[in-house]
Amino acid sequence: MKMEDQPTPVGAETSDNSPTLCRGDDNASSKSETNSPSRDVGLLSDSLQGGQGLQGGVTHKASLPREARLPINRCNLPAVVLGSLTYQQHPSPLLLDGVAELHGDLFRRLAVAAPAERAEVFRDYLTVHFRLERPEDVGFTGRRKSRVKANYVRMIRGWSFDSDSREGAVLKGWVESRFGLMPRYHGQRLHDPSGEAYRRYLEMRSAGLYGTNALEAQLDLLYAFCQSELERCHPGARHVTLYRGVNRMADYETLSAGEAGSQVILLNNLNSFTCGRERACEFGDYILAVDVPLTKIFFYCGLLPGVLQGEDEFLVIGGVAAVTLSTI
Repeated sequence: MKMEDQPTPVGAETSDNSPTLCRGDDNASSKSETNSPSRDVGLLSDSLQGGQGLQGGVTHKASLPREARLPINRCNLPAVVLGSLTYQQHPSPLLLDGVAELHGDLFRRLAVAAPAERAEVFRDYLTVHFRLERPEDVGFTGRRKSRVKANYVRMIRGWSFDSDSREGAVLKGWVESRFGLMPRYHGQRLHDPSGEAYRRYLEMRSAGLYGTNALEAQLDLLYAFCQSELERCHPGARHVTLYRGVNRMADYETLSAGEAGSQVILLNNLNSFTCGRERACEFGDYILAVDVPLTKIFFYCGLLPGVLQGEDEFLVIGGVAAVTLSTI
């Protein structure tokens, strides 16, 4: 696993307080957005448009297709920005609405906890705050006991067994809700929101959320804790090189292809990667190598001991990505 340590060019200017961040090229068709100039450069802070990021005065294309994003989300950057190729190259922090404000006590406890104790502090906080061991305090009546255990831990474990499961649908739905990135695959392609495949995905997502106690709010805190740990363990780092083994590149939406195996593809809104190329070889004949922004890592093996074991797995939020394709 290779970490890239560089000073982050984006400061406090990159926030939703800047009116330019709220503008997307929503009047363009999906085809024209990927084939003609758009306002992507207007969506970014001045610090990215200067010498350390994008070149000032240069017109850049909106690389995220319109059908792969929602017009609104629940974080400080719109989907058209955080899902773009520009964001992969020049990431900035992603802050979910209200998490820091509503859960300040958690982050104060984490700040003073010893490194070996931080995971336990996080677990204890969620157990108490969401009454995970006392569900009757939040209205549980004794029926459908299986739903009592439908918490953030079960979602991660369910994903590890099958990313197209009910738990996988919940996680993809959480990414869709918080970051505005539409799922592109769940058992089959999800290119038509009115189609049978998308309806099936919605049913699985709804069934997974039914009877739970603020499950998506639990996932909000899990992402925030993951980001806190990455920042603590790798200060100044912006990217990590991760790998994914695949058997059919035809299953991916390729936006452009270059030389020496370089491609720009549209990833699903949530994906599994590994930090070892050798491990990725076990899952397919083609290996995708991606420089993933740390801000797009939702969860990784070792974050919470005993939750996600083996395979050195990382759960990565999707969007447009430049990848290098090679074979075993």
